[in-house]
Amino acid sequence: MTATFFGGTSYTLNMLRDFFIATWFFLPAAFANMAPIGAARFPILKHWNTPVDGGRTWRGKRILGDHKTWRGFVSGMIIATLVLWAEQLIVAHNSNLNDFISPLDYVALPTLLLGPALGFGALAGDSIKSFFKRQFGHDSGASWPPFDQIDYIIGGIVFGLPFIVLSFSQYVWVFVVYFLSHLLMSYLGYLAGFKPKPI
Repeated sequence: MTATFFGGTSYTLNMLRDFFIATWFFLPAAFANMAPIGAARFPILKHWNTPVDGGRTWRGKRILGDHKTWRGFVSGMIIATLVLWAEQLIVAHNSNLNDFISPLDYVALPTLLLGPALGFGALAGDSIKSFFKRQFGHDSGASWPPFDQIDYIIGGIVFGLPFIVLSFSQYVWVFVVYFLSHLLMSYLGYLAGFKPKPI
C-alpha cells in the first residue's frame, strides 16, 4: 500500500499531509521504543527482567546487555498494537481525518500484525545498535549519537515495509520528526529522573 499523493492539491497541503501521515504512521513504534522504561518501573513487571541475550557474550563482550530484556520487547509490542488500534478507531470515526489521509486506507491495516511488527522493529533496531555499541567498547547507557536517535526509526520502518510503503518525502518526515522527538523525550526523561544523562 502506497501513501503517495497526486492531483490538484497545493504543495503546502501535500507537505502537511505527508507530515501528518509520517507522524501518525510511526507513532506506535515511537511508543514502543519508550515502553521498556515504563515497564521496568511497573510493580508487577519489575522483576521480569530476563536479558534477551541470556547473559551470553561474543568476543568477550556482552551481546546486548542487561537492559535489553524480554519484558521490554513484549511490552513494546503490546503498546505499539494498542496505539495503532486507537489510531484506527480515531480515523474510523472521523470522516475528515479519513479523507485527509486518503488514499491511505488506515483502518484496513492489519492491527494484530502491523502493531507488533512496528513495536518489534523499533526494539530490534535498538538492540542491533546495542550489539555494535558493545563491540565498539561503549558502555551501556553511554551516549552514542546519532545512532541512539535513529536505531528505532530504521527498525520500525524496515518491519513496517511488508504492510505499508510511504513516499520518500514521508520517510524523510519520519526521520526528522522522530529524531527530534527522541532528543526531546530523552531530555524530559532526564528531568523526570528516568535517565542519568539528558541525551
